[in-house]
Amino acid sequence: MKTSVFLGTLTAAAALAGSVSAATLDEVKARGELNCGVNTGLVGFAAPDANGNWSGFDVAICKAVAAAVLGDPSKVKYVPTTGQTRFTALASGEIDLLARNTTWTFSRDTDLKFTFVGVNYYDGQGFMVRKDLGVSSAKELDGATVCIQTGTTTELNLADYFKSNNLSYTPVAIETNAEGEQQYLAGACDAYTTDASGLAATRAAFADPENHIILPEIISKEPLGPLVRHGDDQWADITRWVLNALVAAEEYGVTSANIEELAKGTQNPEINRLLGTEGDLGAFIGLDKDWAKRAIIGAGGNYGEIFAATIGESTPIGLARGLNAQWTQGGLLYAPPFR
Repeated sequence: MKTSVFLGTLTAAAALAGSVSAATLDEVKARGELNCGVNTGLVGFAAPDANGNWSGFDVAICKAVAAAVLGDPSKVKYVPTTGQTRFTALASGEIDLLARNTTWTFSRDTDLKFTFVGVNYYDGQGFMVRKDLGVSSAKELDGATVCIQTGTTTELNLADYFKSNNLSYTPVAIETNAEGEQQYLAGACDAYTTDASGLAATRAAFADPENHIILPEIISKEPLGPLVRHGDDQWADITRWVLNALVAAEEYGVTSANIEELAKGTQNPEINRLLGTEGDLGAFIGLDKDWAKRAIIGAGGNYGEIFAATIGESTPIGLARGLNAQWTQGGLLYAPPFR
């Protein structure tokens, strides 16, 4: 898809934004359910099982917000969205929150009138090819056919990278990751490009993952995170601090195993404020004292526990923490103080 169409999608979504009521918290409480936009299916990040139960790294954000606001992580309606439909779904009010491996960019933040509430995964765009293609670098892809999801930053990054390296390519447009996987495996394209985490998740689902390699080049910065509409600061604060609570919990050693004990009170004032045994931070965002405790439990634990269970090195996805390690461990994760 061409850039002009991509920008047209932005403009259409921007026109819808602002026309939606700002009282999202009240609407979610009255409905008794959080409408959360997710991927159409990306193993490890957001995918339903045979019974329609959703799980994954991004899904945990939906569950945490539902637990904080509604007291129950299961009170979520998962709305599958594509790269093309996700922004319209958010701008129109069809969903309350988009948690779908979405890159935080200038135009999405400003022109689309969205508020990114943080980064839950620091990523970068990469390329996957079959081993038998005999390619070891993205710079050897001159003249290649490349499968790429439309309506994404991936499209624009691909064009920029090939142009700057004086390479040619033929794009093969796809709507969903499932379609991309199908086209790539059918030989419709020489390479598949998306966020490196998405490539790892896609490859993990192959019958022969060992026959496919992710090339070493990372050609962009892709800070992925949840987002909400402009115009509702309270809702943005709630979703932002739910994410911060998951990150802070890992830093302070609050886990799914010890949270009940720590919630009785500790010698660490930061943990006490986080878990509501000291002060009343919840009142500032329209919630009770236990909101963060519920969010952490509802998400399945702290950020590190969620990462390890869904996409970490012991899972088929096999991702190392890397940039997504805590700041105390050489990564970029850093939650503002709870005070």
